[in-house]
Amino acid sequence: MIKQQFFAIGATVFVLTGIGAAGGYWSATRMHPQAGMAPTANQNPATEKSADKAMYWFDPMFPAQHFDKPGPSPFMDMQLVPKYADEKEAGGGAHIDPLLSQNTGVKFATVETGRLAQGIEATASVGFNERLVAVVQARSGGIVERVYARAPNDVIAAGTALADVRVPEWYGAQAEYLALHNSGDAQLAAAARSRLQQLGMSETQIAQTEKTGEPQAMLTVYAPLSGMLQEIGVRQGMIVMPGQMFARINGIGSVWLEAEVPEAQATELAIGMKVSATFAAWPERQFSARITALLPELNRDARTIRVRVELPNPDGKLRPGMYARVKIDTTAGRDVLLVPSEALITTGQRSLVIVAQDDSHFRPAEVQIGREANGKTEIITGLKQGEKIVAAGQFLIDSEASLSGVLARMETAAKPDAMSMSMSKHDAQGTIEAVSANEVTISHGPVPTLNWGPMTMPFKLADPKLVQGIKVGDKVGFTFHQDDAGVTIEHLQKTGDGQ
Repeated sequence: MIKQQFFAIGATVFVLTGIGAAGGYWSATRMHPQAGMAPTANQNPATEKSADKAMYWFDPMFPAQHFDKPGPSPFMDMQLVPKYADEKEAGGGAHIDPLLSQNTGVKFATVETGRLAQGIEATASVGFNERLVAVVQARSGGIVERVYARAPNDVIAAGTALADVRVPEWYGAQAEYLALHNSGDAQLAAAARSRLQQLGMSETQIAQTEKTGEPQAMLTVYAPLSGMLQEIGVRQGMIVMPGQMFARINGIGSVWLEAEVPEAQATELAIGMKVSATFAAWPERQFSARITALLPELNRDARTIRVRVELPNPDGKLRPGMYARVKIDTTAGRDVLLVPSEALITTGQRSLVIVAQDDSHFRPAEVQIGREANGKTEIITGLKQGEKIVAAGQFLIDSEASLSGVLARMETAAKPDAMSMSMSKHDAQGTIEAVSANEVTISHGPVPTLNWGPMTMPFKLADPKLVQGIKVGDKVGFTFHQDDAGVTIEHLQKTGDGQ
């Protein structure tokens, strides 16, 4: 089952499990001891970075919100963490201490190629094979003289006597045939014999007449095949008409097993797929067969497709009405990319996995998933064979909370409304703290349109020419937009010289 995870966007609440929050905080204080507690005696002050070199402060659980001075986090019961200019993120992902990964239970897996072993389980019921049906009818009118002691649901063998019938029309035709047969006129005898056949007498009955040399006043009707006697249509003393049914017999040499499969799985079914069935009466025995038909009509109440399987039943143990559990083997005939299902993170709009670039650098990757079975999920796009991914402990990979910021930006990009808001233009005032060819760091005041408070943060430049004549310390007014790539200044104007 794919785990459902949700990430907040922008300044909204980023949901973490208790252990995840604890892991993030422990990570932050481990990387920046001065943010969470006083330095201990064994720490070397010379190796610690001073707070006055920090670019800004942030809460590791809410990395998108920056603050221009240290202090308690307004979101969590912890101290803000400084961000230094010489600290680099791993390609938009996260950098953590490998020891932290071990201590917090992070587990890894490799993207592998394999065949997804998948099956559909369903309930099924045994029914008659409707192809094994025989209907015994009267060929000519007559009188039923005797009905043998048969009742519906009796199991009978082929050749079992069903009824004795007197057929007056047959009696006269037999007498005529015998007279011509004994006269030696072969041509007339053949014509008389053909008439008996046209009246409905079988070859066996005609041969019996020839053997005895006398017309048969009483004819016995026999069962043409073995099976269950479903219906008897005559009783003693009845007058029968041509075409009237004597009996209906359903063979039981094979039976139909019909399973109900949910409509959503119908596309995975095909005629010829292997099916195994077990019955409560023989739990240790498994019956094997293949799908012979996919019935075209959908069960509108249950929203299921009926799958038909034909099972041999030579000993007659499988009886119509029995229930069975069936498993249909729908194993794909091709190799696909597979990852552990627990490695997937779903954000409602997309599916993500955490790729381990090395022992300490991680990045999120959006993937398109396929089928899932036995704890494995098919990856259609987004990963390559052999890549190393995080299979457990995804929420603990964030000592700097940069990864959660990336996930939040990816989630924002998936929502049209959020994207529309992020691409809106926002105005602010601030002081230049650092200038480069493609980026400028500004200590700015509140931005009401984004519910931002005062903070110091870097901005990308839509055009490098925007910083011509701008130097550190200058007062500026600027317009920017925010998207999944970050914040970008579109207009920058100097409003005062630096002191």
